[in-house]
Amino acid sequence: MKAAIATVALFVLALSWTSEAVQVEENGLSFSLEAVKRLQALVESSGATGQQNPRFRINTKSFCTNMLLPQEFLPLCKQRGASASLARLAMVPMDVCEICAFAACTGC
Repeated sequence: MKAAIATVALFVLALSWTSEAVQVEENGLSFSLEAVKRLQALVESSGATGQQNPRFRINTKSFCTNMLLPQEFLPLCKQRGASASLARLAMVPMDVCEICAFAACTGC
């Protein structure tokens, strides 16, 4: 019984490590999948969506000063072209099957 509990605990731990290992690369920087999900939620809550307009750009100033934006995006905010990079990150497919096939994602 103890061996079964230990095996299940080890499996859950390994699963959590692999889910945190997925990184999304953009403009020379790497972001955790969880941070990209939070960015997408922030974009959705602001009412902005890039699916209607292929030239969609994010208002960099408003997003980069938003307290809900994960801190790991701050270096991206300081780069030239941050608006386009944030827009691309906001459109990354989140389905686990799609994310592993998505070129910008590693660690699947």
